[in-house]
Amino acid sequence: MAAGGSVCAQPLSLNYESLSSMEEPLALDVGDVTFILTGLVDGRWTVDTEGSNDTDTGFIGNFQLNALTQLANRWRVDLSYFGQHASDPTTVFGTGDDYTDNVALSVGSYWGTVSGGNVSGLVREMTRRLRGAGNAALAFDDFLGALEESSGGYSGRFGPWVVAAAVDEDGDVELGTTFQRPAGTRDWRATLRAAEGVFAPADGPRFDTRGFGVVGEVIYGSTTVDAGAGYEHFSSTGPDADRWFLSSGVRWKTGALTLSAEGQIGRIEGKDEASAAAGAQYDIARGLSANLGLNHAKAQVTLDGAPFLDVEETKTVLSLRYSF
Repeated sequence: MAAGGSVCAQPLSLNYESLSSMEEPLALDVGDVTFILTGLVDGRWTVDTEGSNDTDTGFIGNFQLNALTQLANRWRVDLSYFGQHASDPTTVFGTGDDYTDNVALSVGSYWGTVSGGNVSGLVREMTRRLRGAGNAALAFDDFLGALEESSGGYSGRFGPWVVAAAVDEDGDVELGTTFQRPAGTRDWRATLRAAEGVFAPADGPRFDTRGFGVVGEVIYGSTTVDAGAGYEHFSSTGPDADRWFLSSGVRWKTGALTLSAEGQIGRIEGKDEASAAAGAQYDIARGLSANLGLNHAKAQVTLDGAPFLDVEETKTVLSLRYSF
């Protein structure tokens, strides 16, 4: 039987947002504790091209600080904090100024890693499709229902398999597994995820949700192609609904330039949803990059006369970003 182990030697990541640093972190040892800092700053210009042609300038900054140590029994302890301030939406669903943060404590050894705090995105991040390049942000490419922020989780590696689970304060559960292995000149990855959660439209009833999704990915040289499919059921004291969705994308890198293109289609009780995203990132110097994103989303769905999804927008986002 394969022995269990931690998913990776890297510190726990609490960044579930669209922007994350790809650079080596800053590290400092103080006694038996190692402090690791990552972060980025992003100045952006956004054009809403869905009729109004409104323009806006904004700023996004985030950071994560980890304090890690190893106990006498070789258990690894990690206290993590992530914070982000956005004066401009990070996705097509964003609205105005906001500061968000996550905090978690994790303990890991050969049997895996147990964590508690704001770890509701643990399974999603492990099983999701690869994010687009630059400022690409594909809408609807996930379950609409989600766990509450306060939650506990487990992740462990068993040979080529990685398994993870999370449960929130209301008892809703997410389960996921990933299988990844090279074959010849290609690297293959497949994931499976099942989740319970809650979805609350702005002017509608609260829905309890249950869903499952799969993702397949192949990497060949500098090209990554992936696809995902999912189903989600919504139940409430009033109407119920079913949702199916498909998404796919390609990401390609040559020299300092990274390009991506993605698309998504779905259907909720006979009503369509659709989104598309294209992105580009040009690496100017270590940590400094110019980024472009073209994002479109459209879904106008009602249930028993109450609004369920009402989104129709197209945005062009250009930014200069520095990460460390």
